[in-house]
Order: sequence, then C-alpha cells, then structure tokens
Amino acid sequence: MKKCIAIGEALIDFIPSNTGLTKDVVSFEPKVGGAPANVLGAFAKLGGESILLTKLGEDGFAQKIIEELKQNKIDTSYIKQTKQANTSLAFVALQENGNREFTFYRKPGADMLLEKSEIDEEVFKQCFALHFCSVDLVECPTKYAHIQAITYAKQSGALISFDPNLRFALWDDLQALKDTVWQFIPYANILKISDEELEFLCDTSDIQEAILKLMIGDVKLVLYTKGSQGAQVFTKYTQAQTEGIRVKAVDTTGAGDGFIGSFLFQLCNDQIEDLDKLSKQQLENYLTFSNQFCAYSVQRKGAIDSYPTYQEIK
Repeated sequence: MKKCIAIGEALIDFIPSNTGLTKDVVSFEPKVGGAPANVLGAFAKLGGESILLTKLGEDGFAQKIIEELKQNKIDTSYIKQTKQANTSLAFVALQENGNREFTFYRKPGADMLLEKSEIDEEVFKQCFALHFCSVDLVECPTKYAHIQAITYAKQSGALISFDPNLRFALWDDLQALKDTVWQFIPYANILKISDEELEFLCDTSDIQEAILKLMIGDVKLVLYTKGSQGAQVFTKYTQAQTEGIRVKAVDTTGAGDGFIGSFLFQLCNDQIEDLDKLSKQQLENYLTFSNQFCAYSVQRKGAIDSYPTYQEIK
C-alpha cells in the first residue's frame, strides 16, 4: 500500500474533565492532536501507512507527541525539532452536546517554523495522498513548506487532499483567512468542507449552489460533512449521501479529521487513482464506513485515542 502524508500542526489538545467554558473546568487531560496528525491517526488505525511532516519544540510535549505517534504506527522520522519555539498547545472547552471550542497557545508554535528547505522530495516517492489544512497557512515559513510539499506530491502523481478546518481565533484578519483558503483550494483534488464552514467560504448555506464555486482548478471530489446529520459527496459526474448515526457524543474533537482520514484510507485500500470514475455505490459505501468510524470516535474523549481499528468497525 502507498502512504498517506500530512503536513501541518501536531500539538497537545488539553481535554476538559467536564463540560462548560474553560474557566469552569476542574482539570484537563493532555491528548495528542492537531488535524493533520489526527487524519494520519485514522489512516494508520485502519491499517494504512502514514508519514507526518511537521516541526515540534524541544520540550516534553514534543516527546509525548512523537512517542504516541510511533505507538499508532505513524512514521515520525521526518519530524523536525527547534529551540526557537515551543510545541503548540490547544485548550478545549466542551459543550453539553460534545461540540468544542479551542484556545490556542502558539505565538509562534514550533509547527509554524517548518521551512521550505526542510521538505524532502524523496518522501513523496510512494505517496498516495498528501493532506493539509489551513491552520498552518498563516503568513509564516510553514505556509511555503506546504506549497513545496504540494509541488512534490503533484510531481509524484499523488492526490492532494485539503480540509480548511477553519480556526478563526488564529487569524487577526478573517478576510485573509478566506482569501488564503481560496488560494489553496485549486491545488486540491479532494476538498472536505463542513456545514459550519460553508457559508463563510462560499457566501451561501446551499451546498448545491456552493458546489459550483468549489469545483475549480484540480478539485474533483468534494466531501460535505454535517455532523450528526450525515454527509454528502460530489464529483463532476455523480453524487451520494448518507444519513448520520445518532449516538451520545462525549467529545467531537477530531471527528472531521477521522472522517477524511477514514475516507482516504478506503480510496487507498481500493487503489483508486481516477476520482472521476467513482460510482455512486462506491461513494455511498465510503460515506457509510466513515460515518460509522466517526460515530464510534465521538463516544470517547480525544482524537487519535478515540479512533477505532478496522476490526472494531467491522
């Protein structure tokens, strides 16, 4: 099997012991997180091979991240470390329904300092897909490391997967966030967007109208996730949808990452190279599996720790 590579932040999510705003939380439990790392966690838990490209500080949090990624069979050999900044942290506040809010500590975080020159072209030789998000697309060195990684991945024939994964608190200028996401959308072959992000990015809450805007550049497949309401997927030739699975959500941290990670695993496992040739039935099967994956994960705290194995899903 070819490998899934992700570039971007790896950090520590501090998960609260109880629901409510951060000031009311009694204690926090540190969990390895960061959307790119989470996506690889899902991919690897299901049996795939994955590699993370990021930069960490030289601190205890970095060691925890590296050790847990290794335990989850994610290749950490390309992770860089620096003394110039600490590993990024995120404190999570959980609402009663399991939804979350984030407070970030990264001014800057070590992940923001990954340099373009630190991206190794060799790593993309057996790459099935490169995945990235918008958190590390702020104006900093790692934005240009992303562009270099995308260039190498495209040259190798890999798919490019982009989940904007909007974090408004990290941007002083929300128009800059919107413009940056639209700058990177045309690079992607697979675009994942949530119902919470649609109107901000597309100026409409109508997915059918938004699809006409999103299918630009190299985009061939759009995943539209709606939490407990299920998901839809669109290609230029067909579309499919599936209903959500109702469960008691404990923590939705990493649910969207688990969805795209499990979706990419299925594409890789089936050796899908031409997204245009996917049938409606194939897409329905992929959505159903990823829905089951997420329904399992939101009943447990954390992201990677909450993800099921292939055997548990089956």
